[in-house]
Amino acid sequence: MKFLLFLFFSFTALAQKQELLLNQNWGFSKKGESSVYPATVPGNIFTDLLENKLIEDPYQDNNEQKLQWVEKEDWIYKQTFSLTTRQLSFENIRLCFDGLDTYADVFVNEHKVFFADNMFRAWQFEIKNFLKPGENTIKVHFKSPIKQALKSYQNHFVKLPSGCETKEPRTASFTRKAAYQYGWDWGPRFVGCGIWRPVKLIFWNNAIIKNVKINTKILSKKTNLKSAEVYTYVIIQGKIGEKYDVQIDKKRYPYIQKSKVDTFVNLNFIKKSKKWHCNGEGKQPIYTQSIQISKNDTVLDSKKTTFGLRNIKLIQQKDSIGTSFYFLLNEEPIFIKGANYIPQDIFPSRVKKSQYKKLLKKVKKAGINMLRVWGGGIYEQDYFYDLCDRMGIMVWQDFMFAGSLYPKDLFPSIEKEVIDNVTRLQNHPCIALWCGNNEIEVAWKNWGWQKQYQYSKLDSAKLWADYRHLFEHLIPNTLIETAALSSLNTGTNYVSSTPLSNWGKAENFNHSSMHYWGVWHGKDSFEDFDKNVGRFMVEYGFQSFPNYNSLKKTCADTNLYLNSETMKNRQKSYVGNKLISQNIHKYFKEPKNFKSYIKLSQKTQEIALKKAIGSHLLKQPHCMGTMFWQLNDCWPGPSWSVIDYYGKNKKAYRTIKRLFKKQ
Repeated sequence: MKFLLFLFFSFTALAQKQELLLNQNWGFSKKGESSVYPATVPGNIFTDLLENKLIEDPYQDNNEQKLQWVEKEDWIYKQTFSLTTRQLSFENIRLCFDGLDTYADVFVNEHKVFFADNMFRAWQFEIKNFLKPGENTIKVHFKSPIKQALKSYQNHFVKLPSGCETKEPRTASFTRKAAYQYGWDWGPRFVGCGIWRPVKLIFWNNAIIKNVKINTKILSKKTNLKSAEVYTYVIIQGKIGEKYDVQIDKKRYPYIQKSKVDTFVNLNFIKKSKKWHCNGEGKQPIYTQSIQISKNDTVLDSKKTTFGLRNIKLIQQKDSIGTSFYFLLNEEPIFIKGANYIPQDIFPSRVKKSQYKKLLKKVKKAGINMLRVWGGGIYEQDYFYDLCDRMGIMVWQDFMFAGSLYPKDLFPSIEKEVIDNVTRLQNHPCIALWCGNNEIEVAWKNWGWQKQYQYSKLDSAKLWADYRHLFEHLIPNTLIETAALSSLNTGTNYVSSTPLSNWGKAENFNHSSMHYWGVWHGKDSFEDFDKNVGRFMVEYGFQSFPNYNSLKKTCADTNLYLNSETMKNRQKSYVGNKLISQNIHKYFKEPKNFKSYIKLSQKTQEIALKKAIGSHLLKQPHCMGTMFWQLNDCWPGPSWSVIDYYGKNKKAYRTIKRLFKKQ
């Protein structure tokens, strides 16, 4: 009997890691109320309320205005699950939330395990001591993001700019949450909460693979390489002094754990290897590496990682006319034909894989070779970057900061956010650039924030010092420390902000990156696109309405006219319909009706983008990149997009496709 118990203990002590997905059987309730309703995980409080018919469709007509009460409430999510004695025999049991939005107390069997305060982080904690055989519960108490941030807002020494947030209190700057959900000039305000990414338990013994980093070195400039060096860094959490075997593909290596978290390094050569190219320049070969860690021939953990062989460098140098800004891909300069990407829904957890695939197929078909993941949205899910890898779509990845200043109290959480996301994304060959923020530096220097918020000289000095610390020190240093071993040259491929040059002066178009909004905010004519071409055009565009049938899906027939209250609420830009109408009248006859107005708005947008992109393409090599604003929408309303919320192409899509394919 003792012998059998010993065998059982030995087996369980060396059992392979197991996972238990906990996305099912959740319920939710409003704090203070007894009624419990089924919840969807991953999900959001608005979609859960909608599925239970407790609210009407948030996108329908003017329901946005009726549903602002949701952001002020606390919500409780709860799940019951069962564990066997066998599962509880594992040495370690880890609770993993890939995403919590945003402020949440997490309890296991009524024991508080942790407090989450950042939507953009993953949260992992060992919870074995809180578990028991049979029935267990997890409770997540989401606190109102508005009320939770209010204390920080009130105690801060000055008010802070907060993106496109238009109502007080402007708390978005004090919360690490997707900024676009607070409202933008193309989207609604729905400040919700929820378990927005998967949740699971991980059972493991002895050792676990925390992360795998891949560093590649191309040994030839030819397309068909003789060989490439592949450095694999396996980060292992294990027991100090224990002997393990690390297997990479079919080769096994002995390894002794020197610290609680240690790194095993291996160099491998790939013969007859091929380079990864962007869309339109060649193929995208993807390599896969399988890693295992074992002890006494029992596999403890395993991972697969993919990578590509490419070298991407951002070149910023003084030259005869100013400052260059262009990319080298595999040592060759490449003209960027790009677009700005925003989340595909105000509630990102309901975007299906089929929608990602459909949209990115259109991106590839249009000849686009780079997407900018804009800093007011989210760090996208892995599937998005996997598709970009396989379709040759390079990614300009903003960190999630846009049009705001951020209090220093958030910096420790931001550091962990950077580590989590760089660790997750660094091996993707599509990642071409990390960018600190969207339009904060240009706003500080040109938008008059100091006067608007009545900052003293001392206030301004402190705010600017905090800005520089965050975007010139904390983020790039954390990025380098986290990804120094990856295939991305992080020392080069980081910029603190975009744009780095402002469109207010003609001379600025000779320097670095540019957001040109003279046509729109400056009310310049379309002809001014020809006169204002920078070294790298990161943002520019013109609004149009989505297709009539797309509007019809969430707007009653009685509201389908330009000056209805619904259409007024859909237009989030302060110059929107007036400027669209002025330019329609410039190029076309008076629209006969609303359907005609929509079609002409799209044709007008098409003219604007044709002039802009055409001028950028013609002025190479002065200009080495064009990225129109914007590719897609997060809800059905007028915006700068060329593909509407339901995936329907606007008129401008065909022109972009023709211009980029011709290039």
